[in-house]
Amino acid sequence: MSDPLDLTAREGLPDALRVLLQDYPRAAWSRDPNFHGLVSFWLDRHLMFRRLVGAMTDDARAFLDRGMEARAYAGRLARLGQTFVAELHGHHGIEDAHYFPVLARAEPRIERGFALLEADHKALDPELAAFAGAANAVLGAVAAGAPAADHGAAFLTRLAAMERLLDRHLTDEEELVVPVILRHGERGLG
Repeated sequence: MSDPLDLTAREGLPDALRVLLQDYPRAAWSRDPNFHGLVSFWLDRHLMFRRLVGAMTDDARAFLDRGMEARAYAGRLARLGQTFVAELHGHHGIEDAHYFPVLARAEPRIERGFALLEADHKALDPELAAFAGAANAVLGAVAAGAPAADHGAAFLTRLAAMERLLDRHLTDEEELVVPVILRHGERGLG
């Protein structure tokens, strides 16, 4: 039996970790005086990751539908893929080393949630490695002048799996992090 809190099985955070959402519902976040600054920056970073995945998905489909030439696709995939992996690793590293410990101290009743998010980061690492491997297979085939459609299809499948896990993680992270910052402000987070 799988752990329902495992990233691959989770359908959302348990109610015990969503306690601050009662006072800080998502629909009201942007109207909160503590929204502008770190919260809006954090959400913009998450939006960037989602947009990168969307752009890579659109590009892969265009390539497979022969709407994008192989070399143009490879160039975009290399740039977008590298940005995605580097920025996501950096984002997770800062969260694990600094933000999650500070936020957990600010709200000890949901400390377990920050440990869960850190575990998500570890679970995403092999997914990112598989993503990079699938992208590199496409890039290698294109560089060699070999047919790349099968590699492109495999990459698109890998990307869809990555998107599902990443969206679950980002959504859950937002539901934990944002209410804590809205409640306590940015003090001590810098």
